[in-house]
Amino acid sequence: MINRYKKIIKILDFGFQPIVNIRNGKIFAVEALLRNYKEAGFNSIFSVFDEAYHNGSLYQLDLLLRKKAFEKFKQINIPNLKIFYNLDNRLIYSPDFTYGNTLKILEYLNLNQKQVCFELSERNTLKDPSSITNMVNRYHQEGFDIAIDDFGTGIAGFQLLYYSETNFIKIDRFFIENINNDPKKRLFCSSIINMAHLMGIKVIAEGIETKDEYYTCKEIGADFIQGYFIQKPQLETEKIKESYKKIKELFNEDKRATDLNKIDKDRIIKFPTLNINTSLYDVFVYFRENPKNYLVPIVNDLNELCGVIYEEDLKPFSYSPFGASLAQNKNSKQKLKSLIKEAVSVDINWSIDKVLEIYNLYAHNTKGIFVTKNNKYYGFIDLKNLLLLSYKRNLEIASDQNPLTKLPGNKKIEEFLCYCFKNKEKRDFHLVYFDFNNFKPFNDYYGFRRGDRAIVMFADILKKNLNDGFIAHIGGDDFFVGFENKNFETVKKCIKKIIQIYETQIIELYNKEDRKKGYIETEDRFGIKRKFPFLSVSTLLVEITKHTKEKNFDYLLGKLKHLSKKYTKFYISII
Repeated sequence: MINRYKKIIKILDFGFQPIVNIRNGKIFAVEALLRNYKEAGFNSIFSVFDEAYHNGSLYQLDLLLRKKAFEKFKQINIPNLKIFYNLDNRLIYSPDFTYGNTLKILEYLNLNQKQVCFELSERNTLKDPSSITNMVNRYHQEGFDIAIDDFGTGIAGFQLLYYSETNFIKIDRFFIENINNDPKKRLFCSSIINMAHLMGIKVIAEGIETKDEYYTCKEIGADFIQGYFIQKPQLETEKIKESYKKIKELFNEDKRATDLNKIDKDRIIKFPTLNINTSLYDVFVYFRENPKNYLVPIVNDLNELCGVIYEEDLKPFSYSPFGASLAQNKNSKQKLKSLIKEAVSVDINWSIDKVLEIYNLYAHNTKGIFVTKNNKYYGFIDLKNLLLLSYKRNLEIASDQNPLTKLPGNKKIEEFLCYCFKNKEKRDFHLVYFDFNNFKPFNDYYGFRRGDRAIVMFADILKKNLNDGFIAHIGGDDFFVGFENKNFETVKKCIKKIIQIYETQIIELYNKEDRKKGYIETEDRFGIKRKFPFLSVSTLLVEITKHTKEKNFDYLLGKLKHLSKKYTKFYISII
């Protein structure tokens, strides 16, 4: 059987598809994808491995394929590039499965194990979780990265995430396709990305084929992207690029007007690093030469963060009369590894809110948060600077948050409008302006406390019923809501529901006698006593499309707001 597969290997080939940074288009890795399987007599890629598994030759076949993939990968002349290689989970069942063979191949080819990331998928997932845990842990110990492929296509993916210490999650193409027009897909992927980031895992969006899919994946926080929109799998290695300029151009075009919720680089401490292969003695020298440093980041040859050593953990050696000599003995590297602790890290492009959330999860066993850039070590944020970032962020939120409703104010509305006009060619937006009718008489008649209750009641109704809309409080009894990629009738129906709920519930704030009368009697703004109906809401709905003229927008909006007051229920205009 081995001779048969050696012949097949000569026919089979690998195409490499780039995985790039979603922000700057720089290549991060390539995935090795099996090609020419039909020429070798197989109906699909899976049938190649299925046959070998049933013949008891799966591991030997896989080793031959690994060697071929790594040999071809070495031809790509791009520094620090990674290769993602798909593992068949059934390898652990192969009778001849042993560890250490991949390291021998890499050593022969003069490649670093940190350049290799093994992809696990839900297909053929092991029934015994301990088996896959042992395999993944062993690969981690040998210095390899792990990715979960096709994440989200089944329950087994979540089991893999739980049992394996993965470095990457690859969201399946099913959830990426048309994500810009599917709120459920967007919500699902956004939740997966947030969960992954809290666990210190980077996310790759697979199968991106359109510009709109790219924009949406960027907005929900994916770290890397892969798909035909960047480049199809290439059999010729010279066609793999170091950077894909159109991604950087798209990112810059779509950049928001303000970017307040980002890490302040002045709060990042640039601690010097040590390589993971250094000796314990070198760690002593590091702290002696850097007496103010209380930690040292440990990185690999690619400058990727592997962990951290704290000075306080060296005290057992430091206080020993034989500490220095002990550090220099032949086993010092083994002792060094025992001192390395897990480093909690975030990407420099993640929001301050996410950084603080991650720190809160791991605060019990870390002295701060490490920062990476393009998956490389960048610096460290200690507790003092985390508190300053938190304080700064709270000020930013408070400066544009209505103290009564806790909703964003006019600054955020301006940012949202700016975003709408920047993206009106790619998607449609609907803006809704709400204004109460007869609020001043109600406020004067019952007092400002009950008036505040009427405003808070409306804010709460908006929050409960508009999960995917941008909600803001202009001030007083004026509110603003923005919708993205909702059709006109859906928005209209939603607004009518809001008004109906409010005008039903607001009656509870009126006195029993006034409820019976159906009105209140008080002075108007001219001091004339007259009857005022119960509170109601005037609404203006504006649709922004690719035809909307920004220069006419402010004038038309002001005119329409004035006209909307004539209609106590509902007023619609399309610009």
